[in-house]
Amino acid sequence: MNIVRTIKAVAWSFIGIRKNSGYQEDLSKLNPLHIIVVALVGVALFVGGLVLLVNWVVAK
Repeated sequence: MNIVRTIKAVAWSFIGIRKNSGYQEDLSKLNPLHIIVVALVGVALFVGGLVLLVNWVVAK
């Protein structure tokens, strides 16, 4: 269940919308190493998705 909370916290950070109370709660409950790993995976997925989208658009 903690990994789901970490994914949600990283997703909110990508969007840039977060209440200060939620941020403080995340700081106290989440492991920084998990946050870094989830963020790197999220960035890789985002960049991979953009590359696929560009290749699809250029191919048409």
